[in-house]
Amino acid sequence: MSRRDFDDPLYRDWRNKVFSRDKRKCQMPGCSKKKYLNAHHIRKWASASTLRFDVDNGITLCYFCHKKVTGHETYYQSLFQSIVRKNNG
Repeated sequence: MSRRDFDDPLYRDWRNKVFSRDKRKCQMPGCSKKKYLNAHHIRKWASASTLRFDVDNGITLCYFCHKKVTGHETYYQSLFQSIVRKNNG
């Protein structure tokens, strides 16, 4: 498994594109926090290496919603993919 380098220009670019598409607010239904944002990989970083920098494999979550989702990624996958499709227009 490759560890993430949060300072890597590719990673920063991916994260900024995800935040921009999601209007810099948490996308979890019922939440719209604009602080403490994380770019969450819909398909996990460790198991979907070809999608690591695919903007459509990312969604903006606040720190608290991100913690809720961690460990339960497959449960949220279809929900997050439908939100991303909607956000892409």
